[in-house]
Amino acid sequence: MKLAVILALVAVAVADKLAPVPLPVAILRSQQVNPDEFGAHSSDFEAENGIQFQFAGNEGVGGGSNMAGSWSYLQEDGSVATVQFVADENGFQPQSDLLPVAPAFPHPIPQFVLDQIAFAAEEDKRKAKVGEAAATE
Repeated sequence: MKLAVILALVAVAVADKLAPVPLPVAILRSQQVNPDEFGAHSSDFEAENGIQFQFAGNEGVGGGSNMAGSWSYLQEDGSVATVQFVADENGFQPQSDLLPVAPAFPHPIPQFVLDQIAFAAEEDKRKAKVGEAAATE
């Protein structure tokens, strides 16, 4: 039993030594502009393996940072995957062919359902007006 354990440990050690060591990836371009007095900032990065990332931003209305940019990388089949994004008061909004798309609604919405939705919206507006009038009195 001891021999089996020792052989297993030796096999693991040898297999670890035979594992390929990843080569370092050269950085071809890297620029960063730190925020100025108006909050404007940007970054631009490109690596030898095809990874690229760039964005530019500024201070948002609510004090946060608004940014727009993109990143891309090479896929295993050699094609380039790209994602463009905007991040602002409305949240993170990516756009890419890689992202899943919801299927179309499978059937039309019946008219009585649309009428009920419209009725509920009108009722909400009416209640809001009554609430505003009561608040000003």
